[in-house]
Amino acid sequence: MKNRKQLFKYLISLLIFGMNGIVANQIAMTSEQIVLSRTIIGGALLVILFFATRQQLHKEAIRRQWPVLLLSGAAMGLSWIFLFGAYRLSSVSMATLLYYSGPVFVLLLAPVLFREKLTGQHLVGIVVVLAGMFLVNGVGASFSGLSLGFVYGVLSALLYAVMILACKHVTGIAGLERTTIQILVACAVVAVYNLVTDQPPVSWSTESVIATAVLGVVNTGAACYLYFSSIPELPAQTVAVCSYLDPLSALVFSALFLDERMSAVQMVGAACILGGAAFAELYKGKKRSGAV
Repeated sequence: MKNRKQLFKYLISLLIFGMNGIVANQIAMTSEQIVLSRTIIGGALLVILFFATRQQLHKEAIRRQWPVLLLSGAAMGLSWIFLFGAYRLSSVSMATLLYYSGPVFVLLLAPVLFREKLTGQHLVGIVVVLAGMFLVNGVGASFSGLSLGFVYGVLSALLYAVMILACKHVTGIAGLERTTIQILVACAVVAVYNLVTDQPPVSWSTESVIATAVLGVVNTGAACYLYFSSIPELPAQTVAVCSYLDPLSALVFSALFLDERMSAVQMVGAACILGGAAFAELYKGKKRSGAV
């Protein structure tokens, strides 16, 4: 019964994450402003939840590993800027698919950074994902040039990979504590980014205010709490397999609520990206870090 409850919490968090692009579509702000609002509201809620649940703060581990925590938080913030930019410049479906190719970039970088062995199944998964990216961008567009939305999506995936790789070096800090720190760092980095770039005035319509609150409170704070409070109680294989509900639900939601449609070629590409990433990661029961 306990595992069922935790699995339910985990699945709900994934469905909420899958709604990120839908909610962001209702906000009349730039991607930089959206991410800043998200990290301010979500970060504040996570701090409250962290202390309300009486979790331990590992001060010594934080002090010892602050450079890596800063890197992971900065990568998180910048990846979200490019992700939300890709939502606007291309589509929620394309941006989501590209973002979820991030773990494949981890596989490509790990042998260089950590001297980890790149296995045959990894290579197969990488090739399939790259082929999927080519198809999702559109065969014709790929020959004439990459769209800016596609480039933003790939950059979001690369930065997501940097965040994952940085987290591999963090020890003694996990779950909600690490994510709270990352989002607070991301908030600071994105705030500086907004200050040094020329951002237009924010138009606070009722729709934007409500959507911003939902994105920060529900899609960031509450979803992260459900996600990280349930993962420790679930088998690693269950976490890894079910994690693909996030991108799949995003594709369904974008079709239902935004009327986004992919061509037959792009649908094949979507299957290649998700299937290739799953094969490369889940073969022999590998566990992956989640995206928010």
